[in-house]
This record gives sequence, structure tokens and C-alpha cells, in this order.
Amino acid sequence: MSFASIDFIVFFIVVILGTLIIQKFFSKRVKEVFLLLASYFFYGYWDWRFCFLLLFVTLSSYITAKYKDEKGVYALGIIIPLLVLGFFKYFNFFLDSVSAIIGHDLGVLNIILPVGISFYTFQALSYVIDVKRGTIEVENDFIRLALYLSFFPQLVAGPIVRASEFLPQLKEDRKITADNFKYGIQLIAFGLFKKIVLADHISVFVDDVFRVPVAFHWATILLAVISYSIQIYFDFSGYSDIAIGCAKCLGYDFSKNFNLPFVSRSTSEFWRRWHISLGSWLKDYVLYPLLKSNFIQWLTRKCKNIFGKKIGKKIPVYLSMFITWTLIGLWHGSAYTYVVGAGILQFIYMFLEETLEPVAIFITNKLKISRESKGYKMYQILRTYLLFTFAMIFFRADSFSNAGQVIKGIFTLQNGIRQPFAWSFVAIVLLLIFTIGAVIKSHKNKDKYIEGYYPTVNLDTVLGLTIFFVVVGLIICLAFTGEQPFVYFQF
Repeated sequence: MSFASIDFIVFFIVVILGTLIIQKFFSKRVKEVFLLLASYFFYGYWDWRFCFLLLFVTLSSYITAKYKDEKGVYALGIIIPLLVLGFFKYFNFFLDSVSAIIGHDLGVLNIILPVGISFYTFQALSYVIDVKRGTIEVENDFIRLALYLSFFPQLVAGPIVRASEFLPQLKEDRKITADNFKYGIQLIAFGLFKKIVLADHISVFVDDVFRVPVAFHWATILLAVISYSIQIYFDFSGYSDIAIGCAKCLGYDFSKNFNLPFVSRSTSEFWRRWHISLGSWLKDYVLYPLLKSNFIQWLTRKCKNIFGKKIGKKIPVYLSMFITWTLIGLWHGSAYTYVVGAGILQFIYMFLEETLEPVAIFITNKLKISRESKGYKMYQILRTYLLFTFAMIFFRADSFSNAGQVIKGIFTLQNGIRQPFAWSFVAIVLLLIFTIGAVIKSHKNKDKYIEGYYPTVNLDTVLGLTIFFVVVGLIICLAFTGEQPFVYFQF
């Protein structure tokens, strides 16, 4: 069931009431079992067969982590989740790629992609790896580990929660409290507003333009491209807000998954603010291990001998980054458009930003432009946003041909249907207001790093309750009712 549905509202009310009763009259173990069963019901609501796959991944993680020191067992803890993910998500993609290479259609299998498989397999992997590294202790309680991997708020679209972050919370006797509930319910409302009021309305316009870009005026196509970058932000950050809010209502804390990505001055900073849990996961479990691997160490020595120390030491680093970013693109979906949009282009941006930095410093010094001036910062922010928006053309397009039509339509100043979509302008204005508000607040607090915030109010006051119910009323009145799924459900 989707967060943005009546079914989920009923489900969540039942979970809250059930948890309240259990924490008053029964033990912590009963609450854990109840939340586990509720999570499996939530997941099985899409397709009950998915539950068996989730249980299989959980069992493999439990056993391989517990017997990690036995010969070959730890390797199985890594291989099994990867095989599960690879088969369900990438097997047909592999067949299509081989078919294209050999010029013969190998056909495809009728494989249903389980919802959220990329998220819970990554959590299973990080748990086994962290136990092997010794950064966390093995979890001997199967119920607790199963609840960590299946906890319904983050199960199908993240954020990717680390075992070191959540398992200690499960060991505590955390309860539903009035303060946590009042805070969490506001995060849920904030996320729903982003999703069903803003993102879903924008999606109608974006879908129309990307379906037949040759029919639209270049300015309309450009607006659709900009709208999509905002749509996917509101959609995914909205989901994350709801997930964090649901967990908070139940007494658990998840880390923020988005932190004002559109104030970023570089692509590197952007990815420290966008889908934070994925970026940090791949950094810790892919990039850093790659840099420490024997192959990269050997390659570094070879490159230093051939190209000299200064250049030679950077080539293996860039190779490791390229591999990591290709995997990020592939994680988002089994299509080359994802690999390019969310992966390779992001690596190219980072590579160019780093290698051209001396040139930028030389030019700004020559022109006597302060790199800390507001004008230069705005240039960096705009540049970063436009680069991201360009990459999202490939991310959204159905094919490279479709992406090419969009790009051609903009740069050739194509004539066609003009459609100044009102919801896009509403979303842009609200995004600017939220961002400017966060920047002003950070400056008042004298924060060196601009932080986002949730616009929560004090629900113990008449004014706070009035604002909250006005927002809820707006959500009900303005909600898009076309049942658009969350974008990241497909990943």
C-alpha cells in the first residue's frame, strides 16, 4: 500500500492504537512481534509472495552474520543479497544487453520486480559487512533483526537505515509519546503535501511533454525539464519525510535523507544533500573499499611510475569514483538511461569541477571576483542545479532517443504547443520560499553549513493547531487523486 492512500491511513491508525495498547499492558517482545507482523502485512499488501523473498534475505543475513568466521560463510552473506537483487532487478537487463551485442533476441523472463528490493538488500549487506568489520555486534535475536530489515516506514523506498543506527533503538524500550507523535504527524503532513499536492500535479505535465516532446514549444519543454527536477525532489523527499514521521510517531529516529540539495555549490555537495543515505552507503561500502583494494593499490603504483606522482595517484581514484557512480546509476534502474543520468554524468561533473578548479581560481583572481561573494555563490548554485537538471532528462526519458528529442527541442528553439503549467510555478515559488527560509534561519544561527528544517509548529497552542489543520485541509482539498506511485518505488 502506498503512503498516499486511505488504506495506509487506516493501517497506520491500527498500528498506532495496537502499539499503544501493547506498550501499556504487554511486554516489549509482544510489541516487536506486532510491529514485525504489521510490517510484513504492509509489504505483502502489494504481493504476498514478496514476503517470502524478504524472509529469505533476512534468514541469510542472520545465519551468515552469526557464523561469519566459518569458511565461506561471510562470502555467502554478501553473495546471496547481491544474487537476489541481480536476478530480480537486472536479469532481463542483462539478457537485453547480450541480445544487442550478439544480434539475436534471447527473449526475457516474466519477472516481477519486488517493491523496495534495492533498499532492504542494501540494509542486509551493510549489516553483514558491519558485523564482519566489528563495528557492530552480531544480532542474536532473529525477531529484532527481521524487524530492522522489514520495518514498514523505510521498507520500500528508504531511507537506507544502518543497523548501527536502528538496532540499538530496537533494544531500548521505546514508546509512543505525545511529543514524538505531535512531531511525527507534522512530518507526515509535510511529506504528503510535497507528494500529493505538488509532485503528483507536476507529474501530469511532465508526463505529457516527455511522451511527445516534438509536439511542444521549446519553452514548454524547458519548463517540463525544470519541473521534473522539482517533481522528483518533492516526490522522494516527501516519501522520506513520511517515513521519518511514521517512525517518529512510533518512537524511533531516522536520519534526514535530504538537506536542501538545491543550495549546493558543487555536484559533490549536491550528493551530500540528496538521498544522503544512499550516498553515504556507497561511499562506506563501495568507494572506500575499492580505494583500499589490492588492485587499486597496485594500479596506483603503476600509474605513478608511468605518469608521475601527481597525476598517477589520481587516476585510480577517478577509476574508483567512475565504478561507484556507474553502480549508483545502475542501482536506480535496469536501463542505460539511469546509468547515464544518475551515474556517469554525475561522475563527469565531479571530475570536471575538480580538474577545472585551478582554471576557475585563475579566472576569478584575474577578474578580481571574490569566490565567497554572494554573486559567485549564486553562480555556483545555478550551475550545479542546471547540470543536475540536464542529467535528469536522461533519468526521466524512456530512451536515449526520447532524451535526444527533449534536448533537441530546447536547443533548436522548437515551435509547438505552449503550455505554461500553473502547478509548476506554484511548486517553484514554494520551493524558493522553503529554501530562503532555511537559509535565513541558518544565517541567524550562524551555521557554517546551511541546514534544512521541518516547518513544525507547537500543537499545544491554538495557533499551532490552526496552522496544522489548515495544512491538512489544503492537502485534502488540493490533493491529486490520480494515484501516482512514488517515483522510487520502482528502484
